[in-house]
Amino acid sequence: MPRADLFVVCKNPECGAEVSPYITECPYCGARLRKRAPKLDRGRPRTPRTPRVAAPKLGRLRRDEIPGIRHDAGPYVTGGLVLATCVIWIATRGGYLDPAKLVVLGRPGTDWWRVLTAQFTYSFSTGGSLTGLGIYQFVTLAAIALFGWLLERRHNGFVVAGLFVLGGAGGAAVATLLDSQAVVVGANGAALALLCAWAVPDLLERRRGLDYDGDLLGTGAIALVLLAMPVARPEANAIAGGFGVLAGYLVGLGLVRLSGSRRLR
Repeated sequence: MPRADLFVVCKNPECGAEVSPYITECPYCGARLRKRAPKLDRGRPRTPRTPRVAAPKLGRLRRDEIPGIRHDAGPYVTGGLVLATCVIWIATRGGYLDPAKLVVLGRPGTDWWRVLTAQFTYSFSTGGSLTGLGIYQFVTLAAIALFGWLLERRHNGFVVAGLFVLGGAGGAAVATLLDSQAVVVGANGAALALLCAWAVPDLLERRRGLDYDGDLLGTGAIALVLLAMPVARPEANAIAGGFGVLAGYLVGLGLVRLSGSRRLR
């Protein structure tokens, strides 16, 4: 490229500096070189701009829109169970509810509704003082929230509610029938029922030597913590927990067979 294309000489006789041809004033003396800078020629043709098309967005999957795939639904039942537990905890800690009237202390007589209210209560009155069950409540609610959400996404909210009542209230009722002095506080039986029902399909796949999606190691660790909880907190009834394991396993088997029969149709 020739020298004239790279530089121009400043018109000021006292300056005479070589400057860029793409500026309008000399940077050394300030003399005016031209009215406007020349346009840059990039050596390629300009292409007209095309309007940007917005990427399509998929909406929520509606019921029965795609056969064999469940529609999108939030874990409303699971969230309601956790929320109800938190509300009752606040009410008992604030003195609005007496936890001794909600939990199971021996055979309830005519107050069998306590086997259900005990699933939402994690405060225990001993000698006139109110004792909180912090670690027990945290572990149990975390298991209910996790496996309840997974089951509700896999099946529906009715399955979660039924397992909660069967494993929790049913386990408390069995515990009082087997032990007249049984104390049942909290929903360790319901948490174990939800956990076992969710793990049954993966256990069956593992026994057949097939691949499975779940984390059985983490699930087993949570189950061991729930099963060992009665050692640290006697209010977490061991009989209710054992019944929850049995109920969850049997319901899980039934759900596997039911889903398998639906696929065959």
